[in-house]
Amino acid sequence: MNICVFGASSSSIDKSYIEQVEVLGRKIAERGHSLIYGAGASGLMGAVARGVHEKGGKVVGVVPDFFEDEDMGVDGRIFDKCTELIKTDTMRERKRIMEDRADAFVIVPGGIGTFEEFFEIFTLKQLERHNKAIAILNVNGYYDSMLRMLDDAVEKKFLRGACKILYKVFDNDDEMLDYIENYKPVKINVFEMRNIENI
Repeated sequence: MNICVFGASSSSIDKSYIEQVEVLGRKIAERGHSLIYGAGASGLMGAVARGVHEKGGKVVGVVPDFFEDEDMGVDGRIFDKCTELIKTDTMRERKRIMEDRADAFVIVPGGIGTFEEFFEIFTLKQLERHNKAIAILNVNGYYDSMLRMLDDAVEKKFLRGACKILYKVFDNDDEMLDYIENYKPVKINVFEMRNIENI
């Protein structure tokens, strides 16, 4: 299975996040899965790639050409041990390749890019453009405030409560990987959600 991981590229974050996501990477490889991600060498991107590589797993990195052509700073470095490195012209093409090649998505803590990636795959699943597992690994309670925001959107009728079945939140990586491995696609479209009681 190809597991796509979205997460922070920043290396300035607390080391506890990095350590926990490195463990996740090791477990992805130990369970026989491959990683597809944004090719970064730092932050949580680098952490998950190092973990997968350490246990002999396949690491597929997808990166726009301008990450090398422009001065992206320390946090812009590309992981040099990718099994396969795919270069794209644009960020949009980068995301499309990751979305197409992934069998499941994992969201670990991150910034604006990670938020955007999560909400895009969440929206695409609601619109039935894919029916793959979406799992949020809520390391150190990082996503608590975002989850409260989504609950608030449901309460205020900006989001249907049934949309919450399209992703699942975990604070334990083994339970999350069990969920992904045993995932049964949910066949509900945006129109049917109107008739489902809020959850």
